[in-house]
Amino acid sequence: MKFLFDLLPVILFFATFKVSEGRKEATAELLGNIFGAVGLAGAFPPDQSPILLATVVVILATCAQIAWVWWRHGKVDKMLWISLGLVVVLGGMTIVLRDDTFIKWKPTVLYWIFAVVLVVSATLFGKNLIRAMLEAQVDAPEHVWVKLNLAWAAFFACMGAANLFVALSFPTDIWVNFKLFGTMGLMFTFIIAQGLWLNRYVDQPPANDPDETEKS
Repeated sequence: MKFLFDLLPVILFFATFKVSEGRKEATAELLGNIFGAVGLAGAFPPDQSPILLATVVVILATCAQIAWVWWRHGKVDKMLWISLGLVVVLGGMTIVLRDDTFIKWKPTVLYWIFAVVLVVSATLFGKNLIRAMLEAQVDAPEHVWVKLNLAWAAFFACMGAANLFVALSFPTDIWVNFKLFGTMGLMFTFIIAQGLWLNRYVDQPPANDPDETEKS
């Protein structure tokens, strides 16, 4: 359920784009009415209207998502704030300039920030973030955590590059499909591969467990 909640803005982005794609003239008129109502009237090109409306929806959905998390838990993860900042800034530029290049860059920038944070936290501050998230379920040697942290950093770096390649090489509708299904498929594949690799360490007792020492 949490996974679907985290994906909600992306799902709404995808659904809005697909519904609007067959109604470009009506979508352009809707956008004109929406922004005209708040004193920001302007022409919206019909060909750009699906991605522009989807961008409006993803900005609102991300704001609502963070508001819900804050209300339920009293705090919001830093990465969610970063994601909100990126979607507001890059999405806002997409809407104002009528150029979908900016919103297409958002996943890449976010993935690369993830990669940098993982590497910098481990190398400069001695904080392995992947270990902090998984060590309650997995008892693995230090070298395994180091490799896993680097693997996630490399994965996010590659995801950012893949998003950029698709965004700049293919039409917008293909990028929208990749944003939901492609990235989700790659993420599932990586997590499954990670799980198979870590399986030997799951639920294993610590090496210095006195009970295990006596048994041996």
